[in-house]
Amino acid sequence: MVNSLRIKLLAAVCGVWLLVGAAPAQELKIGYVNSERVLREATPAKAAQSKLEAEFSKREKDLNDTASRLKAAADKLEKEAPTLSESDRSRRQRELVEQDRDLQRKRREFQEDLNQRKNEELAAVVERANRVIKQIFDQEKYDLILQEVVFAGPRVDITEKVIKALNAAPAGR
Repeated sequence: MVNSLRIKLLAAVCGVWLLVGAAPAQELKIGYVNSERVLREATPAKAAQSKLEAEFSKREKDLNDTASRLKAAADKLEKEAPTLSESDRSRRQRELVEQDRDLQRKRREFQEDLNQRKNEELAAVVERANRVIKQIFDQEKYDLILQEVVFAGPRVDITEKVIKALNAAPAGR
């Protein structure tokens, strides 16, 4: 992992040196985009998050209600256990275990569905953001735009510009 990171870093540095060496008379125009910030602050990302919340909130509430009922039933069984016959207690314990297993299965399915939809929505936002970044790259004649860096100064940070362009772009683009 560390060697892979070092190799990537070395390749990036070599690439920048090649660009600098190829055009010594020109100034290299580099930009940086904070992808995490774009996905947190851009209107399309917020809209995607709201869409997911609306899509999954009822199902999540149903799961939480089921969990509350199951806990109440378990508490009731615990209180009544001393007065129940062994067969009734065993039957109700089996029912609770079965209901809990069913609830856990439904929670896993919910989480898988939620993750899949998050990935779909995120991919759409990332695709739009990349188109906006490419447009800025072409229009403003950048030599290099980076998204993952260790440090970047405010002079090269074009994140706000990307967010504004993404917010201004129609949803279908």
